[in-house]
Amino acid sequence: MAAVKNQVVSMFYELKDLNGNLLDSNMNRAPLSFITGKNQIIPGLEREITNMKQGDTSHIAVKAGDAYGEYDAKSIQVLPAEQFAGIKLSSGMTLYGQGEDGNTVQAIVKEFNEQEVTIDFNHPLAGQDLFFKIEIAEVRDASEEELKNGYVEGEHQCSCGLDDDCCGGHHHEDDDCCGKH
Repeated sequence: MAAVKNQVVSMFYELKDLNGNLLDSNMNRAPLSFITGKNQIIPGLEREITNMKQGDTSHIAVKAGDAYGEYDAKSIQVLPAEQFAGIKLSSGMTLYGQGEDGNTVQAIVKEFNEQEVTIDFNHPLAGQDLFFKIEIAEVRDASEEELKNGYVEGEHQCSCGLDDDCCGGHHHEDDDCCGKH
């Protein structure tokens, strides 16, 4: 049976960029499980997966606009260095904070000096077309509890707090969440 809204899909995947570089994978590990229709993975990938059933495999290309969006130069900000007091900054490091809406936001430190810090609020994969190799391990109806809680029973939640936006919109099996993210 192909997935429809409010079903649990468990899958194995490899994620590559346009140049074929491996960005993320759960092959030979536990499958990623998510509830369809809950925006838990990128929209372009979920749209294609809903046409798949248990045992299906596919290669799926997802355009940037259906993944993490186009790169937005307006999402780069220069902030006073004193806002980062007590943080040992390094170029390329990921910072997490709370947005105005209360959700967790991430930013990448682009550069810094003693007066100011340039940070980029774009997702690290913004502006990139993504290529997935997918194998569907299971498709089943979500339980009442899963629908109520919004996550698959027994799934690990990322310690970074970006549960629905972590590395392809998924939950990791370890605490290395968002390392490439």
